[in-house]
Amino acid sequence: MDLAIKLKAIRRTEGVTQSEFCDRVGISLSTYKKYEASMFEMGYGALCKVSNHPDFKKYTLWLMTGETAPDCGQVGAE
Repeated sequence: MDLAIKLKAIRRTEGVTQSEFCDRVGISLSTYKKYEASMFEMGYGALCKVSNHPDFKKYTLWLMTGETAPDCGQVGAE
């Protein structure tokens, strides 16, 4: 599963719009839309904003590797 699909899955699992997601993590909406559309590859800085945010930290392992570790609080999104 590519990063764009994973980002959308996280956002939908959390029940937030693109705009709400961007407000939380501090990424511009226009740039984020390009990430979800696979028009741009997400850079390290933006990826850190998502993976370090308290609401989305639980998806970090899955976002980076596709693996989960529920016993460590690391889950995936559907």
